[in-house]
Amino acid sequence: MAPGAERGRVDLPMVRRLEAVGFRSWPAASVHYDGSWLVRLTAGHGSKRLNSVNPLDPSDHRDLAARLSRASTRFAEYGRPLTVRQTPLCSPQLSAYLDGEGWTRLDESIVMAMDLPAATHPGQVEHLPVKDLARFVDARLAICNEDARSKAGLSEVINAIRSETGLFLFEEPDGTPSAVALAVQDNDLCGLHQIAVAPAHRRQGLGRNILAAALRWAALKGAQKAWLAVEADNAPALALYRDFGFAEVYRYVYRRPGDAA
Repeated sequence: MAPGAERGRVDLPMVRRLEAVGFRSWPAASVHYDGSWLVRLTAGHGSKRLNSVNPLDPSDHRDLAARLSRASTRFAEYGRPLTVRQTPLCSPQLSAYLDGEGWTRLDESIVMAMDLPAATHPGQVEHLPVKDLARFVDARLAICNEDARSKAGLSEVINAIRSETGLFLFEEPDGTPSAVALAVQDNDLCGLHQIAVAPAHRRQGLGRNILAAALRWAALKGAQKAWLAVEADNAPALALYRDFGFAEVYRYVYRRPGDAA
């Protein structure tokens, strides 16, 4: 079901708050508004979240074709395909317009949240975040088998985060990275990003342990609630997060013109 169809059953004030915190915790290099649409672009990183149009007001549905055309021009200047991130804050008229124009749906994600007092989970371990950003980024790229040329872009994004961050890294005795997680503290909320476990080390409890370490760090920093986004088809991650106490708040999908998917 499309995110817009869920609007009657979601907490829109919480959606707005988590969207705002999410933009701050994963900042784009270029940001501008077209009405209530937040247009985010980042030349150094190809993430769809960093390169998307984000409608923020369900009542804003004027001049859809013209505004999407303007956005398309701006995206082309960055060498990015025009992408709309459709959340429950997207107007029904925009959703219907995209459907009518044959836009595809990509990568449905679920935003989940939990109250941190429930984070005292069996298996929780003491583990301090690392201070070496380059080491963390190298570990993330290695674990996910991503191109080393992405290092500068990912480093730039993390460096641009204004809130306090916790870079969590698990390594084997020989220094091989086995798990990573990034926690971003924003007042009473903590966002969790970049969570990954190396394929050779999965099903060993590392995901549970690094998540517990990040949640404990967040609680000690004063956060009262943690949140994260996970792809809807990632069944193992969803099971882990639900076991910790995370529950779904809302969903979103990315939309692209049919010829750009």
